[in-house]
Amino acid sequence: MEVINLFGNSYGNDRGYSCPVNEGEEYDVKIEDTGRDGDGIARIEGFVVFVSGAKVGDEVKIRINSTRRNFAFADVVE
Repeated sequence: MEVINLFGNSYGNDRGYSCPVNEGEEYDVKIEDTGRDGDGIARIEGFVVFVSGAKVGDEVKIRINSTRRNFAFADVVE
């Protein structure tokens, strides 16, 4: 019987997922979609970044505020 962990763990079984962005770094991105809370969504190497205050079609410079295993949060740099 195979046990599947849907929430990840700290035992090294996360199938090699890695975050391609780091907190405090800046990136030039294009907003591709809108999240359910109205944040813009950009992708960096396929990795989802929620950008507060951005709208679909915006091309902006962002700064990463925080990262999670599967996504990150960022603000537009003015």
